[in-house]
Amino acid sequence: MAHQPRVHPNAAPAGNLEMGDHAHGGVYPPLPVHSQSVNQQQLGLGGGGGGGGGGGPNTWVGNDANTLLVVATLITTLTYQLGTSIPGGYWQQDTTAASRDGKQQVTYRAGDPIMRDLHRPRYLVFMGASWVGFASSMVMTLSLLVRMPVDSRHVRWSFVVAYSSLVLTFVVSQPRTHLSLDLLIWAAVLVFLWIIVSLHPDRRARAIQVLCCGARET
Repeated sequence: MAHQPRVHPNAAPAGNLEMGDHAHGGVYPPLPVHSQSVNQQQLGLGGGGGGGGGGGPNTWVGNDANTLLVVATLITTLTYQLGTSIPGGYWQQDTTAASRDGKQQVTYRAGDPIMRDLHRPRYLVFMGASWVGFASSMVMTLSLLVRMPVDSRHVRWSFVVAYSSLVLTFVVSQPRTHLSLDLLIWAAVLVFLWIIVSLHPDRRARAIQVLCCGARET
């Protein structure tokens, strides 16, 4: 009696394997469903997480965390330099001059910011914006370092506040503009950035169109 080789009970028939090898060049197992869904979420093809709802993809989710970390570090550096380099410079020596109301003499000390002494409201807004931008960029950096999702509100809000603070410090440093106009520009930039990083493309275009049409009507 010829000896029959043992075959594992779960093994596929030899004929099917040979046919599959000749027809397709090899049998490959299907990709796991979980890995496909993870890749879609990383590329921003998933359900959008906290990005404002809706059926379309949120392009902010496709950003790389390392790239955003570099952006947050640059904003931190810029806001630090702004806070230590106040526009208008500093008094080079003690200077005595008439006060703004002209009723008394005021002595300006050497080393004090000129903007603080001559344009105090603008100086306070400038310093507040630089501090808020510095703190927001630090929050964004820490959030990314602890591996928080890119589409989380901590990362998106901190980016919006930090980036808009740079705009506010720039417009406030221009002495010929009105302070209320500077604040309106900052508020508009804040809303615009939030629309960009939060809404899906369809809703984003719709919201911008509503804002533009509303501004024209008014």
